[in-house]
Amino acid sequence: MAALCEAFTLCGLGPSGGVGQGGGVLALEPGPGPDHVLLTDRGRTATLFKVSDQKPLGCWSVKHGQIITSPVVCNFETHEYIAVHDDKVLRIWKDEDVNLDKVFKATLSADVYRIHSLPHGDPLVLFKGGGVRTLDVLLEAPQQEIENIISDEVIKWSEAFLEGQQPVLIFITEKDGDFFVYVQKLKMNSLHKYKLEQQESSSPLSFTAYIRKQIITLLCLYSNDSVYKVLIPLQQNGEGEEQILSKSLLLNLSISGSVLKGTSLVVIDKDHVAVLGSLAASGEESKECLTIWNTKFQTLQTSKELPLGTSGQLWCYGEKFFFTHGKVLTVVIYKCETSSLAAAVGKLKDSQASDISSFVNWNTLEDEERVVSFQPQQSAALKSESKMTLRSRRNSVAKAQPDAFKVGQILLNIKDTSAAVIEDELRQLLLKAQIPDFQATIGCVITALINRCKTDPVFYPRNFLLQMVQKRELSYSLCPDLMAVALEKKDVHLLQICLQRFPDIPEEITYACLKVFLSISDDYLERTDVNLESVICYIDIEPKNKELKTEVVENGFNTELEEDSCDNTVLKETHTTNDGEFCPVGPRKAALLNAVLHSAYSETFLLPHLKDLSAQQAVLFLRYLHYLYVKCSEKINTTLPGMLSPTINQIMDWMCLLLDAHFTVMVMLPEAKGLLSSLHKFVRAQVRFYSELNKIEGTLRELQRIKRQKDSQAYSIEVLELI
Repeated sequence: MAALCEAFTLCGLGPSGGVGQGGGVLALEPGPGPDHVLLTDRGRTATLFKVSDQKPLGCWSVKHGQIITSPVVCNFETHEYIAVHDDKVLRIWKDEDVNLDKVFKATLSADVYRIHSLPHGDPLVLFKGGGVRTLDVLLEAPQQEIENIISDEVIKWSEAFLEGQQPVLIFITEKDGDFFVYVQKLKMNSLHKYKLEQQESSSPLSFTAYIRKQIITLLCLYSNDSVYKVLIPLQQNGEGEEQILSKSLLLNLSISGSVLKGTSLVVIDKDHVAVLGSLAASGEESKECLTIWNTKFQTLQTSKELPLGTSGQLWCYGEKFFFTHGKVLTVVIYKCETSSLAAAVGKLKDSQASDISSFVNWNTLEDEERVVSFQPQQSAALKSESKMTLRSRRNSVAKAQPDAFKVGQILLNIKDTSAAVIEDELRQLLLKAQIPDFQATIGCVITALINRCKTDPVFYPRNFLLQMVQKRELSYSLCPDLMAVALEKKDVHLLQICLQRFPDIPEEITYACLKVFLSISDDYLERTDVNLESVICYIDIEPKNKELKTEVVENGFNTELEEDSCDNTVLKETHTTNDGEFCPVGPRKAALLNAVLHSAYSETFLLPHLKDLSAQQAVLFLRYLHYLYVKCSEKINTTLPGMLSPTINQIMDWMCLLLDAHFTVMVMLPEAKGLLSSLHKFVRAQVRFYSELNKIEGTLRELQRIKRQKDSQAYSIEVLELI
């Protein structure tokens, strides 16, 4: 017999469904203790909770502009936390670490899909191309080449098991409606591929799996409101040809004429599963609910209605269900007894433990979520000292020399050959040669080119450097001197592309780029190639749509122009659009500043550098941020048009940082008084507007709930009283 017992709230969620400022819950993983869970949102924050106390034990965030792309997991053997942000940047830290910018970091050569932590083994790293590495092997050479196993297939979910001492990884891909199952045993270095039998006019929505006696049991929730079972034996002779996995009907989700439209499926024990979904009867409104089913006797054991709605995600750890309910993360304790006919009809009195060794629970395919229901157990002994040292020290990027003789010859030629000849040789190499460890090789080439640039002021292969950065083959850590040379050469186009592509630029370099962009003259920029995609849709750049407006402003504040006042007469030049709103900088400088706004940063490290901006530069930058803020507020969705345009959050974050860095200067500077006054008025008007909206929020919600009893065929007048 199964029962849903006590329910309580673990934490509140943000407006978009995620903790803090994230865009929803990315995953919930087991923590270092049996009463701990790790919550990762779809933004940049991970939080460790103690469930019984309903309180957070730690919270970590990556820098602004970075996004956690693989859920944070716990390495149970080393008591460390592991995460991946921006697909390729690996972070490892411990409980006592506070600032993730100072913890271990490694930039990998391929995009990571998911990291899987095992209770008694080294974590496994699964890449989007299907390649797999243990964490120890990966950290020995972070830039090692990762094989691409799957072609034109997309990984939908994955998980790892321990069968005895053998780690087993299973992942499922999809291509053109077909689903493929890959099973890999790492120690034996064997990989088997299967094709999942198609189900007519229905598709899989959620999966759950467990392993027992060398057999993986895969349960699939399909859109036809049924659960199917697939058996996958681990004992196979060689890799062989692709086999088709047949499935059998396990459970039909129907109750007395009502049908449960499931969204998530988790396994509890060998005879019970939990399904989250909407229960709908003919002629009645559907209701979201959490249910527990007995698969052996095809019976619904218990259910709980969820009136506030859910996100469709469900996790299960330590006899507790976790799911979003409204704007909170809810925990429901459950009890499940041994499956028997007496238990199915509620007559069993004695409880017995399940004999299933471990279970793996998966969430919906749409959200690409899954969760592990095994109890994490800490190892009795830690890794060897060499492995601990490997994780705690900062790893430098490997610069392996490729085997190809031609690459070595080019590296020698870089020392004394002209830029045109070297660029031609490098282009031919990239087109024809099969280069092992491609990214590490490119790092060696870029480093050699930059070293030549430092010793030879005339040498500067700008076109090749620009081409490499635009192909997203580089990161700042792979060629740290590239941007320094570009700053020295005032190559603003290369700096712009680096700011847009590199995920790991230090704050000092970001500030240096900002200072150069603010100080460089418009005449110089007119002769420079700059990417205008981020500004072309909201700043007029055609001569017929742009005029140079000169205004003479005396002492005092001109409310019509909303310009800053000064003690002396000031000559001001602004770029104006047809609607009369002024942009304080030209389109090329605006595009460069937008690249700075897109770069990732940490407030702690960026703020001291911003204080070094001159007063004139700070005022000009704030004026441009104010212009962008007004432009964003004109749109209903507060989004600027165009590619790579800054978001409202980026604009506000930078505006706050700039005011924090120069608040005293801004208050005392006469030229800034008008700007601050205008900004204050605009923000105050917005606050009042949203305050008025909040007053009628309750009324609007009531209007949404009103349902017509019947459709009126004739003309009618309805009177609604707003209280």
